[in-house]
Amino acid sequence: QVQLAESGGGSAQTGGSLTLSCKVSGNSVRSNCMAWFRQATGEKREGVARISKTGLPFYAKFAKGRFTISRDSAANTVDLQMDGLSPNDSAIYYCAGDSRRASGCSLGQGDYDYWGQGTQVTVSS
Repeated sequence: QVQLAESGGGSAQTGGSLTLSCKVSGNSVRSNCMAWFRQATGEKREGVARISKTGLPFYAKFAKGRFTISRDSAANTVDLQMDGLSPNDSAIYYCAGDSRRASGCSLGQGDYDYWGQGTQVTVSS
């Protein structure tokens, strides 16, 4: 059974940075598409960034240029470096994996079948 555990959330000020990490257990981080999603209070969950099996990243428009998704095969983690944070980035951030897709990779949450519990990010002005 694949398990995901996020860490690295916390508080930051506007313009600051945080790095989230998702530890993958039960599978290799290179076996599946992996992604980060977020959900702000009262809002729908939205995709932030994903990384394909071959290591290609893709970002939501709001994340491009500020966030960087990467994976560490040795540590078996998927990380999200977030720079230039604003209060709009405050949300619970979730790590997710897609074990069903044979090729390609999406940022649609319906395509992801295993999820972490989430980590809170709060950005103050």
